[in-house]
Amino acid sequence: MPENQTEENFTRHLKTMFCVRLDAEHTLELELEEIQPFPSLVHARGDMERFSLYFRGPRDMLLPQRTYRIEHERMGEMDIFLVPIAQDANGFRYEAVFSYFKSD
Repeated sequence: MPENQTEENFTRHLKTMFCVRLDAEHTLELELEEIQPFPSLVHARGDMERFSLYFRGPRDMLLPQRTYRIEHERMGEMDIFLVPIAQDANGFRYEAVFSYFKSD
């Protein structure tokens, strides 16, 4: 069973590769290059997990905005909604936003 999708768990795997399952035969590797916590707000709920992941992909293939099956050798498989947010000489940059109630 995969680890919980928490900021703390993803932080352990910063700068590692995640494999995006495109179809039964094709995958694409993305590097987890940054994790950004949600800014603290005065009236924010304390029982929410909020953070963004930023991945870097190759410059020769754009992944459209949608949910992808993503695999990591240590974290297992998970479905993550990716949004392309930038392109530069190093490739495409994608963001995944997490916002959910923490479990006990």
